[in-house]
Amino acid sequence: MGQVVVVTGGSRGIGRATAVRFARRGARIALVARDAVALSSAAVQCRRRGAEVLTLSIDLATPGGPERATDTVIARFGRIDVWVASASVFAYGSVEDTPDAVRDRVIETNLVGHMRAARAVLPHFRARGGGTIVFVGSLYSQVAGPYVSSYVAAKHGLLGFARSLRQEMRGHRGIRIKVVLPASIDTPIYQRAANVTGRTPFPLPPVVSADRVARAIVRAARGHRDEIAVGAAQFVARPLRFVFPRAYDRGIRALQRSLGLRRRAAPATTGAVLAAQHDPGAVSGGWGRVPLRRPR
Repeated sequence: MGQVVVVTGGSRGIGRATAVRFARRGARIALVARDAVALSSAAVQCRRRGAEVLTLSIDLATPGGPERATDTVIARFGRIDVWVASASVFAYGSVEDTPDAVRDRVIETNLVGHMRAARAVLPHFRARGGGTIVFVGSLYSQVAGPYVSSYVAAKHGLLGFARSLRQEMRGHRGIRIKVVLPASIDTPIYQRAANVTGRTPFPLPPVVSADRVARAIVRAARGHRDEIAVGAAQFVARPLRFVFPRAYDRGIRALQRSLGLRRRAAPATTGAVLAAQHDPGAVSGGWGRVPLRRPR
């Protein structure tokens, strides 16, 4: 029998691309997300690749959600081999303007939910002598950017949590803690973001495909590297931030205001942060076809 892989945030974007990749490798897949409609669509994609699929419409950021997901997967498949922690939401806004509920929900989804999920699945890994958690962090786990402070805080926290957990697990053979760190990725997360800036959000270029991140997640799950960065921006932003921090701070603010938040007016929205937006979902957000500059 193939591996049993749980993919949180499996209804869209990186999570969905990852589930399809594992399905091609003969894994049995459990897709976990809030949106039952998108989960059903993602499950069809995986089944077309020959996978047995379980869908769970569970909010992992809520107390008890990760335990219920873990117990249900084990009841269905008998075990869990890989847990991919890719559920994520995004919000644009200054620290002062971002509503408290949006800020808190971004941190709950992108950080606290994954912490709860790790705690839920680790006893199972201990009992069966092994298992892998792959956390999907971000370039923003290592650098900062303006008008996305709640996302930056959560992703910094997730990387720190994963590293601490890895240290704790050093004495437990077979339990592996991995992190994949994507830069700007072509997914629907930007269209679904909360936004109180009055401007239209775009991912900062260069944008790479979600499937590229999915390949890195599959490599991380079976390889020896603890952390894998994806995207060319990694190799510019991190060194620049370390060597010339003031230049980085000036540059990233200018990039965000010119390319990340364009002057085309946009209404205030909470996006998919506070509640699921039920639709069939997709891997791509169509950003690979967007030119670097568009009319304002």
